[in-house]
Amino acid sequence: MKEINIAKKLIEKRKEKGITQDELASYIGVSKASVSKWETGHSYPDITFLPQLAAYFNISIDELIGYLPQMEKEDIKNLYYKLTAEFSTKPFGEVMDECHEIIKKYYSCFPLLLQMAGLLTNHYMLAKEKEEQEATLQEVIHLCERIKAEAEEMQLINQANSIEAICWLILGNADKVMELLDGIMKPSSSNETLLASAYQMTGNMEKAKEVLQAGIYLRLVELMGMLPSYLLLCQGDSQRFESTLNRAVSMAGIFDLDRLHAGVMLQIYLAAAQGYAMQSNPERALDLIEKYAAVCTSEAFPFTLHGDNFFDSIDPWFADFDLGNQAPRSDKVIKESMLQGLIENPFFTTFADQPRFQRILASMKSRLEER
Repeated sequence: MKEINIAKKLIEKRKEKGITQDELASYIGVSKASVSKWETGHSYPDITFLPQLAAYFNISIDELIGYLPQMEKEDIKNLYYKLTAEFSTKPFGEVMDECHEIIKKYYSCFPLLLQMAGLLTNHYMLAKEKEEQEATLQEVIHLCERIKAEAEEMQLINQANSIEAICWLILGNADKVMELLDGIMKPSSSNETLLASAYQMTGNMEKAKEVLQAGIYLRLVELMGMLPSYLLLCQGDSQRFESTLNRAVSMAGIFDLDRLHAGVMLQIYLAAAQGYAMQSNPERALDLIEKYAAVCTSEAFPFTLHGDNFFDSIDPWFADFDLGNQAPRSDKVIKESMLQGLIENPFFTTFADQPRFQRILASMKSRLEER
């Protein structure tokens, strides 16, 4: 990220044009001493001179003063992961101060604001006090509202709307969630088939394969992502609960999701264990906790988005994501979150003292520390 630095830009552009300070001063209508002070950083040109200087050098005023209100995609990604790493190593408040400065500086760069909204949503829980957590979520909501009001790209607007809904859900405001999302859950046909057909018509079979694989992958992850909530919804009906879990496990086995997309499977195993705990079935709950711990410490960690033998054409698609194929939180924060999923879950307190649970937890902690 570049700071305002008109002095450096003036020197650079004047030398490119091959003129002296006297010549530039004469054109603008000021003294050579004034130009000299501008170039040494001892003073700045009057604001009324900026359009004239920019026009003379055939650049924008933003370029003249060295200010970039927008960031490139790769820079946004690098900044996101830099801040992710800092959230795992520095005090929460210190990193938040840095985030505030970045947001203030790039307040019109909506792709960046969207990623900052996602960053804070993924790390708000690191704040020690509940009030600070809620204040962080309110900041995210404010960012999302700005994106929706000012951005022109529908993709950014839709993503901001989803992030805002997540924040309201965490804050316990179901009415706001329904207000934001009601009406968009309508059947719609995807364009993957049409796009793939177009690629086939041009003879680009590899691109057609990538497009269709990406569509299959998206629908698969969306389907599996809904099952944890549905499992918990069905926990009062043991027969439907078992049927739902069996279907989820069968689908996971078919696509080897423990390795392909460990994150979605962790949510399914955790929800299933919680459901069994609510049904007063500790042995089955511990079976699923054991599955959860196994995935947490498997070769799938650290978690990244990737293909496999079936999805063998989608890695380039992941590489084009705004944040690439990396997890949105640091490994350290992910490890802590996975452990908290067991230790702080109120539904597991009834058998937390059982030797089997303690063995699973101790083994999981040990193996995560080795990674």
